[in-house]
Amino acid sequence: MALALLRRRRPKGGPAESAGLSLPLPAGAGALGREVVDPTGAPMAAADVTVTALDTHRVTARGTTDPYGFFLAALPPGRYSLLIATDGLQPHQETVDVVAGAASANERVRLQPARVMELPEPGTWLFDPPHTAIRFIAKHVGMGHVHGRFERFQGGIQVAQDMARTRVHVRIDASSITTGNTTRDNHLRSADFLDVERFPYIDFNSTRFAYRGGTKWTLQGSLTMHGVSRSVALDTTYLGTVNGGYGEELRCAALAKAELHREDYTLNWRSMLARGIAVVGPTVQLELDVQAMYRTHDTPTPPE
Repeated sequence: MALALLRRRRPKGGPAESAGLSLPLPAGAGALGREVVDPTGAPMAAADVTVTALDTHRVTARGTTDPYGFFLAALPPGRYSLLIATDGLQPHQETVDVVAGAASANERVRLQPARVMELPEPGTWLFDPPHTAIRFIAKHVGMGHVHGRFERFQGGIQVAQDMARTRVHVRIDASSITTGNTTRDNHLRSADFLDVERFPYIDFNSTRFAYRGGTKWTLQGSLTMHGVSRSVALDTTYLGTVNGGYGEELRCAALAKAELHREDYTLNWRSMLARGIAVVGPTVQLELDVQAMYRTHDTPTPPE
């Protein structure tokens, strides 16, 4: 992955240039660029941009637009989901195909004023695993960042008439953790970290939703991991409700993020460092990219 501060240049016709933007491309890579403006057409600086590979559900690029509203990333060829969001404006989401040796058209994205989105219909909404991802990012001590995800989980949302009383429950199979490195994954499953034999599940149960304006909510609840429960607050962006999927199911979507402190869950990284064990740092960024399908008016039974 490569992110770059952008400069306005005259187009020279090179494969890494798009509508006046330029980025050196590694061999075999393509480029994705967007110009983001506010509802008046003025450059939208510091908008959050997340690019997710659709085949792995892994975040491939993440950053913010520059002072001129531009974002540009070099990416491996493939199909990606692009999400652009900022406080007070409606999020923009699209699917983009990146081709090796070429830059995608640098389209202008005009963010619209945040509208009051129709909230999900009261009742039970169940996570759709093929369209839901639970990811984490941790800084590896002495190295770069470690990106990973959990491949097996279940959960749902019980939407109440009063949204503040809506409840979310998630159960994650701790042994399904994967970072793309078998040795590291086995170590993360061991007693040094998640200790999946003693604590096979990671559970989150919400207590309330708090509205922050626009499409922003705070989801408060309790996260139980490694036998320890702690209160957490997830910064949540509601992406709306649509009819979609093969059966035209009614779906709602949201993106939720939180920062976890590993020592809160008795994962003592200092003692492991003293023993010479290479570990990730003391904080972990957790992200839930959720699509849920409407099922019934019945209350879901939380996992046991």
